[in-house]
Amino acid sequence: MSGYMLWGGFNLFVLVLLAFDLGVLHRKDKEMSLSGALWMSLAYFVLALAFGGGVFVFMGEQKGLEYITGYLIEKSLSVDNIFVFVLVFTHFAVPAALQYRVLFWGILGALAMRAGLILAGAAILNAFHWVIYVFGGFLVVTGIKMLLAADSEPDLSGNRVVRLFRRHFRLTEGYEGGHFVVRKNGLLHATPLLVVLVIIEFSDLVFALDSIPAIFAVSTDPFIVYTSNVFAILGLRALYFALAGVIHRFRYLKYGLSLVLVFIGGKMIVNAAFDAKIISTGVALLVTFAIIAGSMLISMLKTRGADAEAQAAPPLGWVPGTPSKREDATDDGE
Repeated sequence: MSGYMLWGGFNLFVLVLLAFDLGVLHRKDKEMSLSGALWMSLAYFVLALAFGGGVFVFMGEQKGLEYITGYLIEKSLSVDNIFVFVLVFTHFAVPAALQYRVLFWGILGALAMRAGLILAGAAILNAFHWVIYVFGGFLVVTGIKMLLAADSEPDLSGNRVVRLFRRHFRLTEGYEGGHFVVRKNGLLHATPLLVVLVIIEFSDLVFALDSIPAIFAVSTDPFIVYTSNVFAILGLRALYFALAGVIHRFRYLKYGLSLVLVFIGGKMIVNAAFDAKIISTGVALLVTFAIIAGSMLISMLKTRGADAEAQAAPPLGWVPGTPSKREDATDDGE
């Protein structure tokens, strides 16, 4: 099978999945039930593993291991998006029935952005080998930055996207059903739903700049990088609805995700420096799994007796383009 047929067939399959999702399963705006979210999450997970089985059979054991490792890394890092979704939806009081529509279009945009970034990244790495050190160093710095911001409280009223919309666009006072843009008195107005969508798209772009270099530490095959990214992102909406109500139980997961970025960045630098797989793909898979599983276990144990107030509080962390309230307080003091 030629490369064009492989890419074309996979993208056609993804488009059919998305069309079936929004056109059949979620044609009307309604709140997704917990059971529906769990079943859909399981379906996407099984689909991703089945595709991984196909990679093992048709592309070999090494490619299969790279795909599984990349999928686990991307799936783990995508959980950070869920923290952002909860923070943004809570701040803007997005009706539960409209959240799925926002996430659908947000993830559709994310797939397009990531495809472009992956192809560009692969081309750059092939042309300039030294860029691998830049990618690795970037991951280490980003991981440390996320680690330091894990307990910060973001001030979404000061988000750059929010300020941009308030300054340059006409905004409606409230939501207008599922519309992102409406016409009033002959003039176009953006709705708060569009503001929320742009914040989510911008956040995913920033997170993609972290996660894509991370998977290039595992594989430099654009098809493996792209497909593992796509399957991780496709199941993100359902995973959000499955975890949103218990996200407070994963308080320490952010620390684990930060450590994964630092480890993967270090792996990239070490292997490039010695021009050999000092840290193999198999070791990277085991270490990533251990860090994520460990941080989840610690989170569940530490938050076991969380009271109602702790459960109702939105999660802490970093939202791209958003200052923390601690920083705001420091600026006011100055």
